[in-house]
Parts: sequence; structure tokens; C-alpha cells
Amino acid sequence: MSKKMIGLLIAAILVIVLAVWAVFDSHKEDRALNKMALGSTVDFLPTDEGLAKGELAPDFELTTLKGEEMRLSDYRGKAVILNFWATWCPPCRAEMPHMQTFYENQQDKDVEVVAVNLTTEDRGMTEIENFVEEFGLSFPIPMDVDGDIGALYQAFSIPTSYIIDREGRVLHKIVGPMDEEMMNGFIEEINEGES
Repeated sequence: MSKKMIGLLIAAILVIVLAVWAVFDSHKEDRALNKMALGSTVDFLPTDEGLAKGELAPDFELTTLKGEEMRLSDYRGKAVILNFWATWCPPCRAEMPHMQTFYENQQDKDVEVVAVNLTTEDRGMTEIENFVEEFGLSFPIPMDVDGDIGALYQAFSIPTSYIIDREGRVLHKIVGPMDEEMMNGFIEEINEGES
């Protein structure tokens, strides 16, 4: 075999290896979530703040990553998945592609994802902006710069999410990552409860 043929063979093998790696790498977050246990609904800790099942979720006002003021009550009339996360959290990384897909599929259905970044626990604005860009996140991302809202909502382990019905009442608290199927199930539960 000539040196030219060997060189072409090696180049072809490298191209195949790179193509297989690219496909494999593009599904990394899906595989990561598949290897983790999904989050589970947990009992609420006693609180005076309205976090018990069926109570009105405590309202708050934060500034989003885009610099817009928002209140949780702005979403009254929509089912809300209120999520608490940080960039350094592997389950949060695994969950985000599912949240984005869920959000894209629910946009015309009175459903909202509000993903509160625990800014006091994170690694700085550049890291947060890079994370949002990496995952192409388009839902609202309020910044909890003082840590008050994460504490209020008992986000001691992340990700922590709350499922809030269209009347603003807390239905579930989930600790750990969710996938799109799990989120869809919670929204179906809300829809069935309203019919």
C-alpha cells in the first residue's frame, strides 16, 4: 500500500471518528439525565410563607437576565413551572434541554417556565450568560441576587421546582431534575383539575 493510500485511509478514519463523536456528544445532556434519578415530589417543610399544597405561591419581584422586571403574579392565568438552578449543578445542566423543549412545545397553551437563577450561589454573570447561550434558553430567567427568593422557596437542594396552577396555587414541590415527560404530566394534571 502506498503512503498516499495510507494517508487517505487514516484521514477517512478520522472523519468517521469525528462524525460519530459529534453525534454522540450532541445527546450528552439527554444521556446525563437518563443516568440520573429523576426528581420526586416531596413533602413541604412547615412555613408561614404559603408554600403548602393548595396555598397561593408567595409573590416576588426580580429582574431577569435580560434586565426586565417581573413578578410571579404576572403569570396568573398560566400554569407555571417555577425552577431554581445554578450553572455548576450537573442535574440542572441535564434538566435544561428538557425544560427548553417543554417550553417551546407549550408556548400557546397558557403554560410558563420561570427559571430563577440562584445568583448568590453561582459563579458570576459571564458564566450564567454562557450557560443560557449554550442551551439556547428562551424562557424568563429571573436573577435571585440576594438569595432571598431561593430561601423563601426552600431551594436548599437544586434543582428544585414548584408546579403552580393557573390560580397561582402550589400543587407540587419537586427536588431533583425533571424531564419533558414529567413536566407534561404535571400540566395534564392541572388541565384535568380545571375541567
